[in-house]
Amino acid sequence: MKKSNTSAYLALIIVSFFWGTTYLASRIGVQHMHGIMLAGLRQTAAGVILVSFFMLRGYKLPELPILSRLFVIGVLMLCGSNGLMTWAMQYIPSGMGAIIAATVPIWITVFSYFLVQKTKISIQMVIGMAIGMIGIGGIFYDHLKELMNPEYRLGVILIVVACVFWALGSVLTAKWALGVNYLYGAGFQMLFSGLVMLLIAVVTGQHLYASSFTGELWGSLLYLIFIGSLLGYSAYVFALNNLPPSLVSIYAYVNPIVAVVLGWLILSEKLNWMIGASCLVTLLGVYLVNNAFNKNKSYERSK
Repeated sequence: MKKSNTSAYLALIIVSFFWGTTYLASRIGVQHMHGIMLAGLRQTAAGVILVSFFMLRGYKLPELPILSRLFVIGVLMLCGSNGLMTWAMQYIPSGMGAIIAATVPIWITVFSYFLVQKTKISIQMVIGMAIGMIGIGGIFYDHLKELMNPEYRLGVILIVVACVFWALGSVLTAKWALGVNYLYGAGFQMLFSGLVMLLIAVVTGQHLYASSFTGELWGSLLYLIFIGSLLGYSAYVFALNNLPPSLVSIYAYVNPIVAVVLGWLILSEKLNWMIGASCLVTLLGVYLVNNAFNKNKSYERSK
């Protein structure tokens, strides 16, 4: 195996495991600070570090049209998705959030169909969507009492909307040829989205208090900045550029399992055979949809 391939597989392992741990870190952080403020601080800090790194290496500021597209993608994927997802962690278990987030490939398939190319809707794709929805239904069946809680329902809605934003941003990223180093561009996306979220936090009356910065909050924030954003995203981009996208998508199936297990072990979140089985059913449905979509793309390219 070539060294680059070995490094790419290592990067995929990093993404698969460590991105799963960020749900736990976010869940801990939002106990001390509003999710939008936490996500804003995380993305702004990571963006400043990444952009500064490239500029110190002699990279020039991208042209305005590229910056505007980076702004749109950043706001969609990191503000609209990561921000809402972090906010949702105030109301629902981290494992539940990760399971719902695992449906992103289904949303990507839907947006790709309408915005990029109307690929054939296969039987496997339809079956996969149905199985995925059955899995999600099984999870919610075990949380019927919690669904009566308005805050819990808000958390679920925030996660679903976050998935839609991430999928839309992913499709636009694939559609727009930005012509800029992926990590450099990611730095601007983090910076733009972080500043937007901090502005939203200030406008909505959220404030930073020194007393809020406990050891737990510092640990959560630093972990999200350096492990979730810098290490995780860098590894994701590297894997995506050195391995087939269908293989890289494995992370979407591993993340929820990591999040559910850690939430159960560390935060004593609910986990029983019904939730475990429904989680696996959901991931099976997502896999079928993702696999069918990748088959369609391969077929279209070969025509």
